[in-house]
Amino acid sequence: MLPDLLESDTPAPSAGSAPAFAPQIASGSGPTRERAAAPEVFGNIFIGIAGMIGAGKSTLAKALGDHLGIDTYYEPVADNEYLADFYRDTAKYSFAMQVYLLNRRFQQHQEIIWRNKSAVQDRTIYEDSIFAKMLAKTGLMDERDYKTYVQLFRNMSNFMCKPSVIVFLDVSPEASAERIRLRSRGVESKIELGYLRALHEGYEEFIESISKVIPVIRIDYEKFATAEQMAEVIKREYLDASFLRRVTTWDPTR
Repeated sequence: MLPDLLESDTPAPSAGSAPAFAPQIASGSGPTRERAAAPEVFGNIFIGIAGMIGAGKSTLAKALGDHLGIDTYYEPVADNEYLADFYRDTAKYSFAMQVYLLNRRFQQHQEIIWRNKSAVQDRTIYEDSIFAKMLAKTGLMDERDYKTYVQLFRNMSNFMCKPSVIVFLDVSPEASAERIRLRSRGVESKIELGYLRALHEGYEEFIESISKVIPVIRIDYEKFATAEQMAEVIKREYLDASFLRRVTTWDPTR
């Protein structure tokens, strides 16, 4: 089991760091609404919420955004043009789906940096690589397509400043399956437990790798109580800790 917070030599670049380039921001890609400045204790912070399908990322992102008074960016689900086709014929649409998500999340990620305001993001761009790698390993994505996806991700990552901290909501595959059942999204009805177990294994590898680059706070979400308590956890673990490992890049294939 990984510790709740893995340490790093120097903090990851903050949301206030200057972006490598200035992308055009399409309408509809921004936060849900304008918010007041974040509490002074946090300064300018970019919080990424990571976790399995149904882990509670959107719920926590909204709660933290409301509590801290910062912008909240949600995962593109309702307007995802590939989602239904992906679940209907995963092998056929896997590459298109992953490229679509990478593009949308890159747009979000860069807007957060470019706006130079505190924000919380529901699922990080880095997590897309977990799904792509799993699809390739299970034969649901062509190896040639996977290599193209990885190259595209690496090229895009050259223009990305890292989040201040990632909050990982740790739930079991069984808990994920139950939460998917309870929220009853039609397109998710065919997700099998075996898929979620493979995804969970991918998340374990991901957290071990990404925590060497970006500070990670690992949370047992079954014990989560309130946004206030979660904000206090972030303050204690992120602001009051010193990160001692120096790493500058992250390889999505590891």
